[in-house]
Amino acid sequence: MSKPVVAIVGRPNVGKSTFFNYLVGERLAIVDDTPGVTRDRIYAEAEWRDRRFSLIDTGGIEPKTDDVILQAMRRQAQLAMDMADVIIFMVDLKTGLTADDQDIADMLRLSGKPIVLVVNKSDQIGDIPAEAYEFYNLGLGEIFPISASHRLGAGEALDAIYAAFPPQEHDDEAHERIRVAVIGKPNAGKSSLINCLLGEQRLIVSDQPGTTRDAVDSNIDHPQGRYTLIDTAGLRKKSRIDTSVEKYSMIRSLAAVDRADVCLILIDATEGATEQDTKVAGYAHNKGKASILVVNKWDLVDKETGTLERWQRELKSTFSFMSYAPMLTISAKTGQRVSRIFELVNDVYEQAGRRLTTGVLNDLITEAVAMTPAPQDKGRHLKIYYGTQVGTHPPQFALFINDRKLMHFSYERYLENQLRKNFGFSGTPIWLLLRPKDEQSG
Repeated sequence: MSKPVVAIVGRPNVGKSTFFNYLVGERLAIVDDTPGVTRDRIYAEAEWRDRRFSLIDTGGIEPKTDDVILQAMRRQAQLAMDMADVIIFMVDLKTGLTADDQDIADMLRLSGKPIVLVVNKSDQIGDIPAEAYEFYNLGLGEIFPISASHRLGAGEALDAIYAAFPPQEHDDEAHERIRVAVIGKPNAGKSSLINCLLGEQRLIVSDQPGTTRDAVDSNIDHPQGRYTLIDTAGLRKKSRIDTSVEKYSMIRSLAAVDRADVCLILIDATEGATEQDTKVAGYAHNKGKASILVVNKWDLVDKETGTLERWQRELKSTFSFMSYAPMLTISAKTGQRVSRIFELVNDVYEQAGRRLTTGVLNDLITEAVAMTPAPQDKGRHLKIYYGTQVGTHPPQFALFINDRKLMHFSYERYLENQLRKNFGFSGTPIWLLLRPKDEQSG
């Protein structure tokens, strides 16, 4: 089920980032906050009234030094409009209504998106401040006074945002299809790969809008199965990509990962793996998504003895946190080995959904501990009393132990490797959930 996307836009210094931090820090039940994606924290998954959504802060965008404020804000607002299902338009009570507010409001109105007008720096609880009424002149409907810095008044604004969310979808057919996200940096060949996959088969059932304006979900029936291809090819820019666009292209990639069952991490063979590739891959790994490393433009690589093996070693090193992911070299331009993608997708999807019986799991744990004794600290040994599988996609195993502090990371990795050695789980993360023995009955 797709999550709505909410963007916060407005003039500089109206408090957008303060409001974002207020929401994700205290008011909302945070599902995930991804540090390190950019230097600023601009993307978080959140929940309000049991509805999860993605929250985006546009306050971190740095305009070029020769840009005037209005030009910079126009670009920010346009990017937000392209991505969002609901837009929070923030204005400043202290400054009052400005010409820039009017200009931004005109652009937002043309977007056709639901807009929630939030008047920040309203520091008094109670009736709407008299000064706030001038913002009705923007023609955007009801106003919601808040104070982001004093943490006041967010509840009614969040209720309005919630009311503007698109209806929740319960599409039984969607669950019959494997959702495959094609992600990677601009110009890696995402669009070419999607077109190759669709063009070869010519069995498209439908094209329908995705959760972002520039993404298109293509349903395809293939002899090997039924799939939904999530295309983020709209991220590709022919011109040089500036900082603001890089930030938003990353956010779009993260949104595609959220919706996917399997991620194709597309790497440009002419450039090699980049930092952005590892960040998106790391997000997929942390989200528990089955993944495949797909090296595109292989036809442009000068090959000699050992070229493939060298690439495999380098990718294993660069993506060491997801050494389980299979690697496939292709050329979307010539179609070389593209036909193998669906085979690999089916395999990693099946592996991510694999279940082990409790008896089989505990036999493996007993054997693993016998071969390599559990760690100890100051005379205390780690004891694994019991294990059971509690989930799939990714496979999740609860281990009931005597003390979490005694479980070293290296021993967790050892147990994970034993699971992979005996049962496969190729292409998928494995989550080991450590629980004290007294949770066993619950």
